[in-house]
Amino acid sequence: MNASFDFTDDVAVVTGACGALGSAVAAEFVAAGATVVACDIMSIDDDDAQLDAHENIDFRQADFTDPDAVQETIDDVVSEHGHIDYLLNIAGTWRGGDPIENTDTDQFDFLFNVNLKTMFLASKYALPHLQEREGSIVSVSARSGLEGGDGDGIYRSTKAGVRILTETIAEENLGTVRANCVMPSVLDTPMNREMMTPKDAWVTPTEVARVMQFLCSDAAAVTSGAAVPVYGEA
Repeated sequence: MNASFDFTDDVAVVTGACGALGSAVAAEFVAAGATVVACDIMSIDDDDAQLDAHENIDFRQADFTDPDAVQETIDDVVSEHGHIDYLLNIAGTWRGGDPIENTDTDQFDFLFNVNLKTMFLASKYALPHLQEREGSIVSVSARSGLEGGDGDGIYRSTKAGVRILTETIAEENLGTVRANCVMPSVLDTPMNREMMTPKDAWVTPTEVARVMQFLCSDAAAVTSGAAVPVYGEA
């Protein structure tokens, strides 16, 4: 079965757009006709950036942990493109390896800033514009955010926070803005292949991007406040 999406004339804001998942989401939305405003603290010209330039990609380098930078970016997007239809909160990272008593407080601040504060700020400043368009927010939680674990409790806590904040936004915007999140397990990315033994069950960033497209589409019009597993058989 094949599924296709048409986001022609729509504007999608993607955070963390230079990473493996963010770049895949940007590419899939462009392929479906959307104008993508790709945002990242990293430059698109950085050696580690995985985002490809495209005429339908408007790249904005900005620190989404900085409220002023987020507000300015969102205001500029609306000024230039007229509206925002979708917000894809993908900015995030993983850190772990130590039990709580050995975890540095700087790591706590770093993970909550990158994984949860970026989602909060992007949603805060985009919501008034999404409400005008009856738009959609899709954020990235994680399978590991469903329970505690050994060595990466702070990361898990941030991803649990993404899920709860998603449910809150959905409840506060019933009938206006839909908010959902996806929960990956281990994604099939170059970095994960370097750190772990690759498995056939790993899900690719493009496969997750397609689910995020579905959640933005009319096909998911009755879905809001959901945490959608995207870990296949992993």
